[in-house]
Amino acid sequence: MIVCVCRRISDREIARHARAGLGFDEIQFELGVATQCGQCEGCARDVVAQCNGTCPTAHIKLATNPREGSTWHQPSPHWQLSPAA
Repeated sequence: MIVCVCRRISDREIARHARAGLGFDEIQFELGVATQCGQCEGCARDVVAQCNGTCPTAHIKLATNPREGSTWHQPSPHWQLSPAA
């Protein structure tokens, strides 16, 4: 969808720049969005905010104890085989 009619800038183009790590001010400088009539500024800012808020990131918690939260338990000593003689 065209967000900025004056500069013919689409939401995809804005989103691509936002996903690359640029903020609204940097995108405005690069693309010229919201620099003429200004009617698209709110929509352009929304696109940038949506991209920054939904970029996939992995939130992985590393356990300090490797067995923490694990369902695996070491076998009890009576299950272990005795060393061969």
